[in-house]
Amino acid sequence: MKKNIIAMNASIMIGLGSILAAPSVYAESISDLEKQKESIQEQRSGVESNISDTEKKIDSLQDKQMTAEDQIAAIEAKIAESAKKIDAKNAEITQTKKEIEALKEEIKVLKERIAKRNEVLKERALSFQETGGDVNYLEVLFGSSSFGDLVDRVGAVATIAEADRDILKQHELDKKDLEEKQKAVETKLASLEVAKAELLEIQKQQKQQKQEKDALVKKLKQQTEKHEHEKMGLEEEKANLAAQEKAIKSAISLEHQRLAELEAARKKAAAEAKKRAEQEAAQAAAQAASQAASQASESKKQSTSSGYSAKSNSSSSSPASSNVSQAPAVSSGTFTRPSAGYVSSTMGERWNKQHAGIDIAASGTVPVVAAADGVVSRSYFSSSYGNVIFVTHSIGGQQWTTVYAHLSSRQASEGAVVAKGQQIGIMGNTGHSYGQHLHFELHKGPWNYSKSNAVNPLNYIPN
Repeated sequence: MKKNIIAMNASIMIGLGSILAAPSVYAESISDLEKQKESIQEQRSGVESNISDTEKKIDSLQDKQMTAEDQIAAIEAKIAESAKKIDAKNAEITQTKKEIEALKEEIKVLKERIAKRNEVLKERALSFQETGGDVNYLEVLFGSSSFGDLVDRVGAVATIAEADRDILKQHELDKKDLEEKQKAVETKLASLEVAKAELLEIQKQQKQQKQEKDALVKKLKQQTEKHEHEKMGLEEEKANLAAQEKAIKSAISLEHQRLAELEAARKKAAAEAKKRAEQEAAQAAAQAASQAASQASESKKQSTSSGYSAKSNSSSSSPASSNVSQAPAVSSGTFTRPSAGYVSSTMGERWNKQHAGIDIAASGTVPVVAAADGVVSRSYFSSSYGNVIFVTHSIGGQQWTTVYAHLSSRQASEGAVVAKGQQIGIMGNTGHSYGQHLHFELHKGPWNYSKSNAVNPLNYIPN
């Protein structure tokens, strides 16, 4: 009984023929399994390398992010400093404008003073035109009645002339002072406005730099999150590959064990055949010694042999049949339908993402069965798949992987050998799921994060 169980397990794991087949056939299957194991090891190495590269990218992005954040802090300090300088310039401009207002009052007084002087000068000019200028002074001098009067008149003329020169000189000085003050204050105000404009431009550039750095940090964070998500997927792929490698190693071990059983059975059959040959030789010698007795004995032996053969032929047993309650009938193809229900979603584009399998929906308690003979490589709870089971199959030298997701419960643990049509769980609504259904994936090769090996299950299972 134990030998039969071992042989059945080995047959389940590698999808081979009858236990009585030649050992060379199974040796080829072991070679195929070894190749699959080496392929998975290479893929694991590649995934580990990808994980390492992704970690380096994450570290680089985080370093860039920290650098950008330091730059943002420096820019913010410069913006604050520029704001202080702008406030100082605004205060200077306000003070200068106050000075301009005060100067306007001074200018008003100066203009009034100049206007009065202009009137005096106009009168002088009018008198000059009317009298002919110096003739006026001569008439004053020649009109003197005495030498003393002449001296007095000369002094008066000199005083008037000096007064006229002072008025003209002060008039020029006031005008020059007014022009200089106006020019100085206007220059100062213009200089302050230019300085303020320059500071505002610097501040604008600084704010633009900050916006660019903020955008860069945001982009770096998004890229970091993307690579972290990829890393999580790659780590899950690595775990799945490790589980599949373990399952194939188990299959190789059981196949070696089964082949050892076959070799032992072959040797036992050879020993029994040799023993029967020796017995037949001994019987032939006895027949030569006594022909008469031999004839009687031969007649009796033929009768006995005939009865034994009939008995032997009548003892053959028919293969047992098994049924799985509430599960679809096991089909004759390579893969059978994993559950009852209707296909609610097919493989392809869905919600701007690739739907890598099909959804089979049904209500009530719906059993989920293995689509083919294989080994459970993973049985765990995933945030996206919910309760999920991965089964590794080796069919005709080709590795396949089936995925059964969103189960309400799992009835097969990692390393378990399962037969085609054997119940492994119950349909459910766990993980990232909307309504009770089975999400079923079929991969020609190992499962990977990008799901590049996924094929359409509807091309392989009964509809």
